[in-house]
Amino acid sequence: MSATPSTLLQAVTEVARLSGGAALRHFHPGIAVETKRDGTPVTVADREAEAVARAWIESRFPDDGILGEEFGEARPDAARRWILDPIDGTKSFIRGVPLWGTLIAVAEGDRVLAGAAHFPALDEHVAAAAGEGCWWNGVRCRVSDVATLAEATVLATDERFRSAPDRQRDWLRLVAQSGLSRTWGDCYGFILVATGRAEAMIEGRLAAWDLAPFQPIIEEAGGSLTDWDGRATVFGGSAIATNAALAREVRAVLADRAGVPR
Repeated sequence: MSATPSTLLQAVTEVARLSGGAALRHFHPGIAVETKRDGTPVTVADREAEAVARAWIESRFPDDGILGEEFGEARPDAARRWILDPIDGTKSFIRGVPLWGTLIAVAEGDRVLAGAAHFPALDEHVAAAAGEGCWWNGVRCRVSDVATLAEATVLATDERFRSAPDRQRDWLRLVAQSGLSRTWGDCYGFILVATGRAEAMIEGRLAAWDLAPFQPIIEEAGGSLTDWDGRATVFGGSAIATNAALAREVRAVLADRAGVPR
């Protein structure tokens, strides 16, 4: 299968929809939950959804590498690799909260070429590829034009920042200067930024599969995505996603971690 930006945009879209559809079949009360070695929950839905994505990729891009949250890495030396999170927000999923998503990205080296985030329980889909724009349910989308923190909505997954407690103080400083703050973030927070419904999504610690599709999604929507050190990467273990107008100011408020001068 060819690998133009347009083709990859179609590919991540199809994989995300198929994988998300497999997860949705298990989205009901009482699903059995196991605990992985790292202490996080996993269900049959996570595993089945990733297996569907892997089978699709193997049949069409057999030389590409695959990195997935549930089944690890295949062909790690491949020039191009797919990065999969079958259910981002498993804790929400098992509690019946619909703000979970299936995340699919394809990258060469440290640069993500295309990414998709599918939200089956909400019937929302966002996808983007370099130079191809960002598309929300088939319509071109972009970040908001809000230019002052006093009018901005800022998001996080957990205001306690339990995975990175040293960064909670920086988050609280941002909240104090913002118009509105909300949690229940996970992957949905990044989509709210890309579609202009929020201005910033902050994550203190996360894996590459939690973030990979959002590099093209946020950038093609006109926004900014960096780690807490200000690097434009999804492999830095943290994330600050904003609209363009507030990118510098948000990082300045988080300056103790973001490396941006006040």
